[in-house]
Formats: sequence, C-alpha cells, structure tokens
Amino acid sequence: MVSACRRFVIAFNGEIYNHLEIREQLGVSEWRGHSDTETLLSAISRWGVRRALELTVGMFAFALWDRKAGKLTLARDRFGEKPLYYGEIGGLLLFASELKAIKAASLFDLRINRDALKRLMKFNYIPAPFSIYERVWKLLPGTFLEIDPRELGGKVLATPTEYWSMCDSVRRARLDPFTGSEADATDQLDGLLRRAVKRQMISDVPLGAFLSGGIDSSTIVALMQAQSSRPVRTFTIGFHEEEFNEARYAASIARHLGTDHSELYVEPQTALDVIPNLPQMFDEPFSDSSQIPTFLVAQLARRQVTVSLSGDAGDELFGGYNRYFLAAQMWQKIGSVPRFIRRSSALALTAISPALWNRMARALGPLVPGNLRQHNIGDKVHKLAGVLALLSPEQLYDRLVSHWENPAALVKGSGPESCAVSLQSEFILDLEFPERMMLIDSLTYLPDDILVKVDRSAMSVSLETRVPFLDHSIAEFAWRLPMSMKINGTDGKRILRKVLYRYVPQALMERPKMGFGVPIEHWLRGALRDWAETLLDEARLTREGFFEPRLIRERWTEHLSGRRNWHYYLWDVLMFQAWHEKQGP
Repeated sequence: MVSACRRFVIAFNGEIYNHLEIREQLGVSEWRGHSDTETLLSAISRWGVRRALELTVGMFAFALWDRKAGKLTLARDRFGEKPLYYGEIGGLLLFASELKAIKAASLFDLRINRDALKRLMKFNYIPAPFSIYERVWKLLPGTFLEIDPRELGGKVLATPTEYWSMCDSVRRARLDPFTGSEADATDQLDGLLRRAVKRQMISDVPLGAFLSGGIDSSTIVALMQAQSSRPVRTFTIGFHEEEFNEARYAASIARHLGTDHSELYVEPQTALDVIPNLPQMFDEPFSDSSQIPTFLVAQLARRQVTVSLSGDAGDELFGGYNRYFLAAQMWQKIGSVPRFIRRSSALALTAISPALWNRMARALGPLVPGNLRQHNIGDKVHKLAGVLALLSPEQLYDRLVSHWENPAALVKGSGPESCAVSLQSEFILDLEFPERMMLIDSLTYLPDDILVKVDRSAMSVSLETRVPFLDHSIAEFAWRLPMSMKINGTDGKRILRKVLYRYVPQALMERPKMGFGVPIEHWLRGALRDWAETLLDEARLTREGFFEPRLIRERWTEHLSGRRNWHYYLWDVLMFQAWHEKQGP
C-alpha cells in the first residue's frame, strides 16, 4: 500500500489492534478505507517510524520504502509474534516472512550455520537473531532496521534499533512497584485483560479460541464469553493416552461458560501423518514436539473460524512453569550442601535405572498428592543427579532448559558453547531467581519457540492467531507485581487464577499442570522407528557431516532398549534431518 502523501510504500503482515484509537489521535477527516495498514502508514507519515511503532498494539512485520529518503525500514512487533528474515547476500538485500522465500530468491546455495544448528540441539529452536543459514538473520522483536541501499555491498548491515524492550519495561516496573492489595491487583488485571481481549475480538471474519482447559486459555475464553452476546466457538483436541489428555477438562470449562465447543480425539495415525509436513510448515528446523498437537488444534479450528485467540505467554508473565518454583526450591536445598556430598548423592541416584525409578513411582503413586505427581519420574531423577554438582542457579536454569548438554561436541564444525542471552548481566542478577528465569524465557523461549510454534502451525492452515497476554500493557503490569502475587509455594499464576475464579469455579481448575504434548517417546520405539532409523543411519550421518554419529547412535540404541528416554534429544536431530532432506540438492 502507498501512503496518502505518496512518500511511503509498505508491505505489511499482521494486525494493529488499536488502529481505530490511532485514527482518532490522527484526526484525519477522510480515509480511503478501513484498513489498519492505511492507519499505520498515516501514523508513520505524521510522526515517523519510531513514534508510530511505539503507539501500536499488535502483531506484525513490515517493510517500508521511503521514496524521499531512498531508505528501507524493516520492523517487527514487540514480542515477535510475526517472523521477519533478512540478509545481505552477494550485494543483494533479501527480506521475507518466510525463510523459504529467501532460499528461492538466492542465486546460489545457502550454507548451513553450524552454530545455529548447535543452538537447535541445545534449545530445540534456533534463537534470534540467528537462522539456520549463514548471513541470514531474524529481526529481533521490538526493533526496526533502517537500510540505505547505497551502502550495501560487503558492508555490515546496521544494528537494529529498539523501540520497545522487555528489559527496560522490567527496569521501570521495579522503580514503580504495585503497592495495592491483592484484590486491587485482581481488579486491575481483570480490566487490562478485558480490554486486550475485546480489542482482539474485533474481526470481520469468524473468530474463536483454543481451549486446553488450563489456566491461561480458560481465562482468555472466559473473558471472551463475558463480552460476547453469542456463544464463543472453542476448540480442543484430546488423546487416548491419559497422561497427554486435557480434553475432558476443557469440556468442563466450556460447559460452565456456555461456549460452542468442538473437540477431536486424535488417533495415533492422524498425528503421525502430520510429521512429514513439519519441515515445510516450520520453514527452518524446529523440534518442540508439541508442534504436532498445536497444528492439529489449529486445523480443527480452521474448519469453523478464520481467527483464533490463544492463551500463550501466561506462563512467562505470571510464573506458570514448574521450573520457576521447583528450581528455586531445589537451589535453596542443594546450594548450601558441600559439592562432594552432592556428587556422592548423584552417583547414588544414577545407580538406579530410570525404568526402575518409574516402576517405583507408579507403585507409590496413590500415596503421593496429586500436585506432586510427575510423569516419567526416572528421567527427572537422573536429570536431578546431573544438576547436583552445579555451581550457581544460572547453571541450574541453563541445564533445565537444555537438551544436549554439550551440543558443540555433537555438531561438527561449530564454535564453543554460548548462551542466547547473558544470564550474568548486573540487571538480571539483581532479580530473584524465579524472576530471572521468567525474563530470560520471555526474551528467548517465548518468541523463538512458543510463538513460532503457534504462528507456523496456524498459518499453515490459513488461520490467524492472536495472543491477548502479549498486549504490552499486561506484560508491563505483570512485572510491577510482587512475586508473592505470582508464585505461592508450588502454585504459579496466583493473581491470574484470582481473575479466572471470578468466571470459573476453582474446583474445575484444581489439578496438576499438564504439558501440551504427544507420546513421541513411544512412537519412536513403534510406528516411527523405521522413519527414524533411516534418518539416523550411521553411514548417512557420516556422509552428511553435520553430526558426530557415535553420540546419536548411542542414545538411539538406549532409547530403543527402553533403558533411557532420549526422545527430546533424538527429536532435535530428527527434525533437522527431516528438514535437510526436504531442501534438496
């Protein structure tokens, strides 16, 4: 679209939720249409790129050509809901929402970035600003990049400029902490969420919501239904394996709220049929196995709606992941114990196989409180043994979010180990340990795993997803709250629960937190075994030259035998192998 003043030309992907409010501020008497793209162009013409970005609430990526200045600007939304890749290759500037477009435009082979591949093995995603290809980057969330084409040709591209920063928001929040009561905080959060949900419900196409039955999605659906004159359409998928099935909880929430609910119980073959399409769907290697149920629920929703709201980001903002309280409690208990004692304890724990730990846990299951029961306890015990000799809480966090512990040894030709975001900065170290984890997750895991998973899965079936928790006013308010309003003992999201219980009885929500997963562990020993064996063939791994085959074959053999569960590690390798196979010569 071209601006009314004819100076700017934009290619825009996304939604500006508050564009009608921006129109009021602009005071323009006549508009050519009703598009948020026209609103954004008018804001840029009036106030410039930075101020326009600061005023927007939405999810987007755009490329803006300034005809007068002869410059290009690339920009991305605050949290990175929408993707934007760019690179200068052979004197040519390439940019796109999909990596496959850059590959198609390249007149020569793009080379695999082995350091990015190393990070994939560690995190199960490739953190920004890296991409799987050398010289191709992801624009960081909350930034814009100005490029003068006359300065291209071997020079390093300019550093992106921040127009919004999560770290700066946290700093400001610490200078202005919330001082009201818990009831006051509940009222304020309820109001902020209602406004965000209402904004994101504006749509001229059919709209619904994902409903897993957990705290986050239930809160979003409850606030949607409270502001809707008709039943909200909600969607969930179920699995016949009980440890993966939340569908019955979602159905209970839907009945209470009165939504128009659809559910689909997935047969194993249905899920397995998705796997061959994952490399094309995710554009670059991505190995969070919950990509499979995420795609399936998006596919289900797309049969009835074109836009779906989701409850993502509640965990990172309000302290929902188990690691936020379990890791802190763990470090309190082990940090003061001499390291030689911890080493001895680790040896004792690993003397019992994971399989035997699992059998003992099943036998003792009826005696353990529901909120303390853990699936696959044997691997967790062995993981605990691995952290007993660590030196700091930062090392503990790094271990908890890592898959391959030494990915540099696994990926041939990669550099030494490094963190995507430094855990050692003075500002981050000044936070409480759970807050440090929440902030780092918000900077890395949220944009590069969670939002990638949801966006790519949904867009593959032409479904637009919206994430109300990522209205930045909610994120900024969440960081003003004391930790006591987020984490209470072994329960996270305390204040969010308070909001939800205004709409849904507490009794419907009292159950252990479940992940959104599929039984990859069992499938690799069964229906996926032949497919995996082909991709993990030792001769093939040696010929392709990306990995150290011995390390992979050892874990594959142990996994098949049932002695260990290495499915997270193996899925990382398999997703790269499957993606690489699809790239062709």
